[in-house]
Amino acid sequence: MSPIPARPSRAKTVDRDMRRAPGSSGLCLAWSYQLYCPCLASLYFCELVGAHIYAKATFLIVIIVALVLATIFINFFIVGPIVVMLPGNSGLNGTSSRTANYTSFRRLTFEGNLLPNYTIDYTTGAMMSFAKVFAVMFNGCTGIMAGSNMSGDLKNPSYAIPRGTLAAVLTTFITYNVLSVLVAGSCERNLLQKDYNFLGDINIWPPLVTIGIYSSTISAAMSNLIGASRILYALSKDNLFGGFLSLVRKTSLSGNPWASVLVSWLLVQVVLFAGKLNTIASIVTIFFLLVYAAVNLACLALEWASAPNFRPSFRCFTWHTCTLGILGSLVMMFLIDAIYAFGSIAFMMLLLMLIHYLGPISNWGYISQALIFHQVRKYLLMLDVRKDHVKFWRPQLLLMVANPRSCTGLMTFINDLKKSGLYVLGHVKLGLLDGMPSDPLQSRYDSWLSLVDHLNIKAFVNLTLANSVRHGVQNLLFITGFGGMRPNTLVLGFYDDCIHEDDLEGKILLSTGTGFDAVTPSIDPGELRSPFFPKLRSAEDLKDLGGEEYVSLIADAVKMGKNVTLARNFNQFNREVLDSGKKIRSHRRTTGPFVDVWPLNLLRPDSRAYVDICSLFLLQLACVLQETRAWKHARLRLFLCVEAGCSLKKEEEKKLRSMLKELRISAQVQMVVWDQVLELHWQRQGGKVRGNPVESAQNEETRERREEAEKQNGFQLFPNNAAQLTDEYICAVNNLIRKHGAPQPAVRFLYLPRPPADTSLYCAYLRQVDMLSKDLGPTLLIQGVTPVVTTDL
Repeated sequence: MSPIPARPSRAKTVDRDMRRAPGSSGLCLAWSYQLYCPCLASLYFCELVGAHIYAKATFLIVIIVALVLATIFINFFIVGPIVVMLPGNSGLNGTSSRTANYTSFRRLTFEGNLLPNYTIDYTTGAMMSFAKVFAVMFNGCTGIMAGSNMSGDLKNPSYAIPRGTLAAVLTTFITYNVLSVLVAGSCERNLLQKDYNFLGDINIWPPLVTIGIYSSTISAAMSNLIGASRILYALSKDNLFGGFLSLVRKTSLSGNPWASVLVSWLLVQVVLFAGKLNTIASIVTIFFLLVYAAVNLACLALEWASAPNFRPSFRCFTWHTCTLGILGSLVMMFLIDAIYAFGSIAFMMLLLMLIHYLGPISNWGYISQALIFHQVRKYLLMLDVRKDHVKFWRPQLLLMVANPRSCTGLMTFINDLKKSGLYVLGHVKLGLLDGMPSDPLQSRYDSWLSLVDHLNIKAFVNLTLANSVRHGVQNLLFITGFGGMRPNTLVLGFYDDCIHEDDLEGKILLSTGTGFDAVTPSIDPGELRSPFFPKLRSAEDLKDLGGEEYVSLIADAVKMGKNVTLARNFNQFNREVLDSGKKIRSHRRTTGPFVDVWPLNLLRPDSRAYVDICSLFLLQLACVLQETRAWKHARLRLFLCVEAGCSLKKEEEKKLRSMLKELRISAQVQMVVWDQVLELHWQRQGGKVRGNPVESAQNEETRERREEAEKQNGFQLFPNNAAQLTDEYICAVNNLIRKHGAPQPAVRFLYLPRPPADTSLYCAYLRQVDMLSKDLGPTLLIQGVTPVVTTDL
């Protein structure tokens, strides 16, 4: 083979001073950084003018770079083999050859460059690897996001961004791969490793390559600077980080965000002080890979959420490509540097947390809501009501609220009672849709949801329009919920003449981004979202429903197989009792708030059943309440009404304690002797001969027949017994409950009898329940119709 003629190296002084070869003086690198300041300063002033200058400059730069690339490709075909003089101090050990060969296209040269042979990084002194070379080279491919970063300055972003991005990716892919093949087939490895300006050495006119390098560098710098400043301005404009970025929100008269440009420019200057450009390139590559992974994750989430408006025009888009992009980006991040990768992910999580807690409520939509909807719908279809079992029973409550101004305490208490079950706030607005221009309820949902956030309760809201409260409640019982998530218990406030206080008086609900807080109305009302709730009813105003209609609500719910709970005196409920119980327990004392349970039907004194469905339902609800976090220090007290000297006393107590043990319910059982109270009832019935076995057997047989008939028919067949209860007896029962309520319990659970079958007795029924629960403090009167406990495994 004939020797290759030597050709004097036409090395460019600027290019060789701007890179630090192994063994070269650090003064060259320090001098090179002096050039960055005026370059970046000039770019900064260009950016201050506006994006239109960048667009015009980019068009000119694209022409220059395209011409330079064309000459580079042509040179590989017209320039023959030459010997290139390597720059001084370029040898790795100081003893290597001072020359390298440009062989033109040769098979041996191509084969010699196929396998890797990494050398030491001149900036860090560490051995290079594929991942580190990838990190440095990847920065040349990050311009594909420039269009997305400038979406606010584009005339038609939806048209320009996808076409520009795909064109940039395709052009970059073809250019880099063709250039790599041409270089690998014509330049020896020694030339590639030791002369970073070899393209200029083999070019017909070497300054042309220098012009192309500076042009592409300036283009990339301008693109990243304007993209970063626009993103920073968008973050500040959307107020995602609260007032932290308020300073960069300033713009010029033409709308150019000069403050964000200035901050971005200063950050670039600070980063350059690190000195090790390859290290900076690795960190930048990791962050770009994280951005690409996040973009792919967003597209994958939209695809999984099956959002109808997500219709990507890219034909090759599938969830497989998104997954491949996520995995590829994450793998390369950790291959480049695991520590930097973990740090970037932690930084991203910190930003997400700041956005979550500092950012306002946005109107551009949340992908999380689409995903939640998709998953909830799927699992609701899987929640088969035919597979319900009593072992997995939980309370699913529908609380009817006439006006939330008077019952915030009850709403909070029922939130404790739900125990991870369904909780729905129901409201009936009287009226008919006929003649109305639109649905009057749609505008009120925001106020109700604001109240839910303010009270910090986990509840749904369901409003309905009906011509009567009874029809409205029936509608809600029929339609509320989906599949297996439907209310099984109706909760009503008690029907009395009590005048309640306004719990929301002087409060306006303020939107804070993550919820709503109550504030005083001294803040500018224009910045507040004020809920619309009517004023409380005065003593002179008529009620929306009468007593008979109220009892009809109870009867309707029982007929529909729903449990019924009447809540009374919860305007007296004080949650500070629960907090005091926690403090007492922290001092290792056993005293805490009490929950009293009276499982006997006190309005049916001839009934002795402690283990019927309703009694067990009372116990279950009390136990569920005790298991919640706020009530975990409460203690259950179970009261059994017995007759003195009765042989069934010990037997009933033993049976009940055994049942509590099987159900794993911890409760303090107290026996209550109520002979004097019973005498008031039997005297009204015509007297009772105590101790007569014949009469006792007859009464027991009659009671058993009646209970069996009522169980089969679902209502009381013989309400006359209830109608014959005297006020004296009911007042005596009320006094008995209050007498055994020391210390005062936080809440009481009482047995609510079923409404009578004869509607003419509804008023008498309501009057008896009113007398029974009068002045007892917070009380729940409960009628349970569904089995809720079992001892079967």
